[in-house]
Amino acid sequence: MSLRSTIDFLLYPWLGAESLNQRERFADHSRETFDAVFDTCERIAREKYAPFNRLVDTQEPQFDGEKVILPQATHDAQKAYAASGMLGAAQDYNVGGMQLPYTVEAAANAFFAMASVSMGSSLLTTGNANLLMVHGTPMQKDVFAKNEFSGRFSGTMCLSEPQAGSSLSDITTRALPDGADFESDPLGPRYRLKGNKMWISAGEHELTDNIIHLVLAKIPGADGRLIPGTKGISLFIVPKKLVGNDGELTGVRNDVALAGLNHKLGWRGTTNTLLNFGEGKYPVNGEAGAVGYLVGKPHEGLRCMFHMMNEARIAIGMAATMLGMAGYHASLDYARNRPQGRPMTGAGKDASAPQSRIIEHADVKRMLLAQKSYCEGALALELYCARLVDEQHTAAPQAADEARLLLEVLTPIAKSWPSEWCLEANSLAIQVLGGYGYTRDFPVEQYWRDNRLNMIHEGTHGIQAMDLLGRKVLMEGGRGLELLAARITATAARASHLPELATHADALAEALEQVREATRAAWATGEPGDALANAVPYMQAFGHTVLAWIWLDVALAVQASDATQSIAENTGRMGAMRYFYHYELPKTAAWLQVVCNRDRTCADFPEASF
Repeated sequence: MSLRSTIDFLLYPWLGAESLNQRERFADHSRETFDAVFDTCERIAREKYAPFNRLVDTQEPQFDGEKVILPQATHDAQKAYAASGMLGAAQDYNVGGMQLPYTVEAAANAFFAMASVSMGSSLLTTGNANLLMVHGTPMQKDVFAKNEFSGRFSGTMCLSEPQAGSSLSDITTRALPDGADFESDPLGPRYRLKGNKMWISAGEHELTDNIIHLVLAKIPGADGRLIPGTKGISLFIVPKKLVGNDGELTGVRNDVALAGLNHKLGWRGTTNTLLNFGEGKYPVNGEAGAVGYLVGKPHEGLRCMFHMMNEARIAIGMAATMLGMAGYHASLDYARNRPQGRPMTGAGKDASAPQSRIIEHADVKRMLLAQKSYCEGALALELYCARLVDEQHTAAPQAADEARLLLEVLTPIAKSWPSEWCLEANSLAIQVLGGYGYTRDFPVEQYWRDNRLNMIHEGTHGIQAMDLLGRKVLMEGGRGLELLAARITATAARASHLPELATHADALAEALEQVREATRAAWATGEPGDALANAVPYMQAFGHTVLAWIWLDVALAVQASDATQSIAENTGRMGAMRYFYHYELPKTAAWLQVVCNRDRTCADFPEASF
């Protein structure tokens, strides 16, 4: 089945996205306007992205000493995407947006991620601008965010440093007040930043007139020392080129210099950089130090940045999903057309019989079903989370608060589960193609390389697991976990009345109870070291339980769908659901055993014995 038909089913019969039009914010929209957005995005992805996916993989970004060189196709794709209005699709009309539901925006962006995930860095630009719309001053919104939404400027997020990695407590980039009048600058309190930032995607290029860096840095205390931990972190807008209060370029280059390009296993179409801030290569007014404008209040930078980080985590989950989906579609096409082997009969193989297509072999079907269950299930999860975003912002107060808390609990899963299991789907796609899959004659090896980054992107697998077990399931007295459990239980109860779904409903209820018990057992001693020693197995079991719930809920929508739905497609959805319950959900018990036992095999293993 096509991606479009899958998205249509998930958005309309399952999620009921049309009902969002009854809310004041989306009143101008209809199924027709949503479909028109999909038509446009599907066309741009097909014409400007997909044909050049291999090109951007082989023609990596190059630095000629003055500027970063990218293929012309990347420039063309960026212009087409900006012209579509998708950078600010969910924004208010008065800032040039379309006031689209985020659910629709996320679904529309899936077409680009599947066509060529690394050609654009739109998720960073949109996330950067969205953060400023929440935490920035009116002028910061006008000068920076609005120019990002239009595509004139692009954006980054600058967190990690070479010596700190994911440990933001240990960043050392400094921000000092820039002159006696630093607080009176119309663009925000003005500082000079000095430090280094590593792994900055889209940190240097010529795709837009300017690059707006959002940079975490520490303002020293009264003693001149950096405040330990994350409490001392502030957030700054640091443009590559300085701008005036009207948003026009002043002609002055800010003191932000490219120190080097990181050459990656995959995702090669996007520059990945080491940036030096304030080293003096581009002095401003004769002084070293990158000019930056404070966002929000001093020492509250991480709170502001989490607005962008959480958006980026869901977007990375979608990217991982669509890379898995691209591999699935490629391997499915190959399996349908590749003749190899013959069926086994009671008398053995008949060498004179015609060859079978490999899709006729049970093990190839197993690998294809696994991919289908991972990728279509992950897509459903991401769209469900996107719907929660719309609920959080436009629903009645109680429903909005529940959506907020559910999204807190599900965000680590939305980021991590597709990053692990859609990567596994890419591996299975290679396996379906056999030796050909391991060559560059077919795209599946590139999809795997591109996807391998997503378990690292925006917080590694281990960090997401600690966030889930160490914070999210405990926050507000465990209310978020109970809200999720209530929704899972409601789905299981509805399914229990249908003979074809009743056994799956029982299996889901059992898996949920195992997760709850494991949560209690992990924290039985109250010691974080005991609980978090097996945070990743906990997250794997939690994620599989969530995906089993998603699949059962989708199956209920299939059962309720009318005769206009494709019989073959609905048979496919039901088959993928059964595969997940028969082959995947049983894994949760093994993962949770070490959690319940607070097993310390890994935590206590002596370093010298490795």
